[in-house]
Amino acid sequence: MLSGSIDVFIAVTTRTWKKTFRRPVSLTFSLFQPLIWMLFFGFLMQRYPLGSLPQSVSYVSYLVPGLCAMTVLFGASQSGIGLIRDLQTGILQRILASPAPRWALHTARVMADASRLLLQALAVALLGWALGAQLHFDFAHAMVGVAALFLFTVAFASLSHIVAMHTRRQEAMATFVHTINMPLFFTSTALVPLKQMPEWLASIAAWNPLSLTVECLRDALIYQSAPKGFHVFILFFLAGSLTLLAVRQQRTMLSASTWDAR
Repeated sequence: MLSGSIDVFIAVTTRTWKKTFRRPVSLTFSLFQPLIWMLFFGFLMQRYPLGSLPQSVSYVSYLVPGLCAMTVLFGASQSGIGLIRDLQTGILQRILASPAPRWALHTARVMADASRLLLQALAVALLGWALGAQLHFDFAHAMVGVAALFLFTVAFASLSHIVAMHTRRQEAMATFVHTINMPLFFTSTALVPLKQMPEWLASIAAWNPLSLTVECLRDALIYQSAPKGFHVFILFFLAGSLTLLAVRQQRTMLSASTWDAR
């Protein structure tokens, strides 16, 4: 049983990666967008000091972890689009009708997307370092920061899958992506510290999952301190809860009535 689950996991992960390589534009665009933010917004804002930052931390350095998390957010929120394509071509129906464990089917897709997005986030961090960001790659601290980024990726990729299985329309997924991404990004600490925000916005940003992820990355890459365990715990809870909900949604799709196009 375990070996069969592993085989399914490997097969679905490999297929997901192959589909990604057949559409390389998504890989290049995910690097082009953060580069534009760093070159234009980052160096523009560097001329205006943010009083809450230590003098040794430049704004570009502060911005890079936020752009790493932004890359993951934008990619993970679109994870469900591939699921809709499989549903429309009938592949998903055949996979779900097989005896393969539901958890293996879901986690394989999410892990493939998560590994790709983490590599893209690493590329963004290296781009930032090449442009002058002062990042410190201490292995122990960096691994905790990467773990927080991974948990955030799993959480939002699973949420994207839940929306995809519920709506089953690419138009609805596009609405979801545009509705959630920008508000989540601009109500986080990806661009500015909490102390620079209006009080009402700071209270929202303090509990924004993207803020928790960004702060874990900043602790690891800029301040050379261990990310806060409470932040990692919240991200772990979100990732676990949304994964369970996505697996449950897959089980409901086994009902014959769910195959009807809406």
